[in-house]
Amino acid sequence: MPKFLFVYHGGKHPETPEEGEKVMAQWGAWIGGVGDGFADPGAPVGMSKTVSSGGVADNGGANPASGYGIVTADTIDAAVKIAKGCPIHESGGNVEVAEIIEM
Repeated sequence: MPKFLFVYHGGKHPETPEEGEKVMAQWGAWIGGVGDGFADPGAPVGMSKTVSSGGVADNGGANPASGYGIVTADTIDAAVKIAKGCPIHESGGNVEVAEIIEM
């Protein structure tokens, strides 16, 4: 079955421990609802460095990633349907979905 990379962009960090617990519970419920569809539930990521032939920038790029996950689904449309339920949307973030091409 094809695998799809979910790259999470944006969203806001919880401001209190209680808000953090609520957000983690939402993510846990979403991931649990997808069940075996998550090949790797992923994790948040820190600020990235952009490496190009011109050098290295510490800016995270034009649309910095805030996390990732890997989902198995029959089609990209099925993966998009899963991504639509992601809790990151509630905090202004979004999910980029790309098929992982087996080599």
